Amino acid sequence: MIDTSDIKIKRTSNSRLQETDFSDLPFGKIFSDHMFIADYEDGEWKNFQIVPYGDLTFSPAISALHYGQAFFEGLKAYKQENGDVVMFRPYKNAERFNKSAERMCMPSLPEDLFVQSIAALVEVDKDWIPTAPQTSLYIRPFMFATDEYLGVQPSTTYKFMVLACPVGAYFSKPLKVKIETKYSRSSEGGFGFAKAAGNYAGSLYPAQQALKEGFDQIIWTDGRDHSYIEELGAANVMFIIDGKLVTPSTRDTILKGITRDTILTLANKWGIPVDERRVSVAEILEGLKNGQVAEAFGVGTAATITSIASIGYEGELYELPDPATAGFSSRALKTLNEIRYGQAPDEFEWNYKID
Repeated sequence: MIDTSDIKIKRTSNSRLQETDFSDLPFGKIFSDHMFIADYEDGEWKNFQIVPYGDLTFSPAISALHYGQAFFEGLKAYKQENGDVVMFRPYKNAERFNKSAERMCMPSLPEDLFVQSIAALVEVDKDWIPTAPQTSLYIRPFMFATDEYLGVQPSTTYKFMVLACPVGAYFSKPLKVKIETKYSRSSEGGFGFAKAAGNYAGSLYPAQQALKEGFDQIIWTDGRDHSYIEELGAANVMFIIDGKLVTPSTRDTILKGITRDTILTLANKWGIPVDERRVSVAEILEGLKNGQVAEAFGVGTAATITSIASIGYEGELYELPDPATAGFSSRALKTLNEIRYGQAPDEFEWNYKID
């Protein structure tokens, strides 16, 4: 019987909190004082610990390093105006975590254990949650294989860990993006829907090439003939076309984003037509030319809601209307922030309060 009350907590004797500049929080580079660790051995999860953040020691033969059995999640915690600490929709992350685990041939984690383990870490490091506008505590749960064996087969042992980072905005300005027509992030029958480490490793080279061309991000297209929009490099992608919210439908090549689901829920509540389907590159280009595309934006845990200012395709750059005039995405971001920071009613019960 798994019980998170078995978590052993060893607090640091040398907190870095006072030496941290909370006015300068580059994303993913500053870590809180503690981390969570659990082990999977003999068919069960055990050894639940919260320990001071620090280096790990492991064999160079662990299978994660050689065969890529590793994946992660991302969610955020917020300190609300009344002092409450909440995590945003953690059970959706737990659900997706286990879908990734299944596809990667790795053990699932009971959803309550996933959420309560993270909550325990956030409780210990709650003073690391920044309070300035657009800031939060970014939480990174992840799992990796630890068998010391050079052979292509699933590991029998794993580590589940959680790190926490006080962060500001992931993107500081509207994006200039490029529709990718050569490289692919994922393919049908693959694991593009999972947050597998390998998905991101394969995206690095084309992303770097795009940066050299002056773009901030890539819009990935289908791996077969690059005719359909899939997602951004760091987020799902959405468009406002003729008054409708249009976004690629999820499939095994597209991550089922939690922020994506949140925005679709808000749109439905507001009576805005929602169109989830395959979205062709040709349709977006034509819509950009004739003014039908009023907004384009990325949605994700790290990115939150980030406007797209221009889209490049095969040497031509298409400008979108000024993001400052964006109606839907601005409203959605404002509403989302108000819910997360406790400034508006949480009618969908998205916030998980940490007692």
